[in-house]
Amino acid sequence: MTGGRLKLVSLLGIAVLAVLLFAAWSQTWFTLTVQGEPFPVPGQLAGSALSALALASLALIAALAIAGPFFRVVLGVLQALLGVCVIVVSAFALANPVTSATAAITKATGVAGARSVAGLVTATSLTPWPVIAIVLGILLTLLGLAIAPTARSWPESGRKYTRSRLVAADADGLDPVQEWDALSEGDDPTGH
Repeated sequence: MTGGRLKLVSLLGIAVLAVLLFAAWSQTWFTLTVQGEPFPVPGQLAGSALSALALASLALIAALAIAGPFFRVVLGVLQALLGVCVIVVSAFALANPVTSATAAITKATGVAGARSVAGLVTATSLTPWPVIAIVLGILLTLLGLAIAPTARSWPESGRKYTRSRLVAADADGLDPVQEWDALSEGDDPTGH
């Protein structure tokens, strides 16, 4: 696979996984039975950090698109760490559904304290969404780990994001003030 195609697949992969993570976050993760009544617990409550992690992954796409080879490796490792965080948040919610919903149960019932709230919950039913979020976290981690070693083969970003143009201008003896004045007069400095 060429470097350009690898870059495209990697960036699209992060985007798709982040969007799917948002979808998982927006669904009901558990239904607790509290005082005989069903109490749905959405992903926004059980895994509230997932939206921030998905947004960070989306922001990472822009950074990866313009970063140089060294920083692409760093950003790939960062993506892997974001994936690990998704796994940890989702696994904690899956292992502790009552703890994840304690604040909402307290607000709904007026009963405070983790033990008191846990005493109100008589049953828990899970949906597949926390497991899906864990799988998405694993895929984000693997994608980040795949980006780190392959990022050096990606094509360079456009000249717009490099200092080579400025270095070339300095080598030609052009003064930045003169370039600004030329721009103000309508001269296109990129045409030089």
